[in-house]
Amino acid sequence: MRIDKLLANLGFGSRKEVKKLLKDGAVRVNDAVVKDPKVQVDPNKDLVTLNGETIEYKEFIYLMMNKPPGVLSATEDYAGETVIDLLEMEDQVYEPFPVGRLDKDTEGLLLITNDGQLAHRLLSPKKHVPKTYFAVIDGEVTESDIDAFGRGVTLDDGYETKPGQLKILKSGIRSDIELTITEGKFHQVKRMFEAVGKRVVYLKRISMGSLLLDETLELGEYRELTDEEVEMLRDYQVK
Repeated sequence: MRIDKLLANLGFGSRKEVKKLLKDGAVRVNDAVVKDPKVQVDPNKDLVTLNGETIEYKEFIYLMMNKPPGVLSATEDYAGETVIDLLEMEDQVYEPFPVGRLDKDTEGLLLITNDGQLAHRLLSPKKHVPKTYFAVIDGEVTESDIDAFGRGVTLDDGYETKPGQLKILKSGIRSDIELTITEGKFHQVKRMFEAVGKRVVYLKRISMGSLLLDETLELGEYRELTDEEVEMLRDYQVK
């Protein structure tokens, strides 16, 4: 990879600005000053520094966000704030995108990455990747609802969902539940409860495949996945 392209891709300026940095002698490769923007480097092997600071190159970035309500699961939107807007510029330069969508008012686990292949596998209907949600329901959730969800329910447009695993955590006028589904239809959790005459008043995704929401993350906070978490996601696809 050309040194000017590497630095530009990592957000250190436009190609023109990067060429100035090179011309000024601010860039070193393996401790040798490099001024020619066409010099080829291997970012995985060569030591690149800018003004004495080591440049870390990553092909892919994997972020876990605890998505807050009111923020869109999109890369850009002219009308509202997106999850990408919540990222630091040092992470935005990798041009990541959310893997799937959470409704605007839904909280919880959102994977953000620029690894298109992994994202495709996680979202593919053929992979049946389970997603688990915690929800507060307006109405008493009963064993009959568990049975109905276990068979699959018919949504308002006639679509019959695949079986979902419903667990009652607290039942009453307002019920706390966990629901695991393997699909991602539009507003699916809300529509599944509407199909049995109930309404979701709070919704939070707590897991996706083998990835669990880090409960230490405040709403709107995010962190990089550990190497182990990335490998778990990849291994999950192999099984």
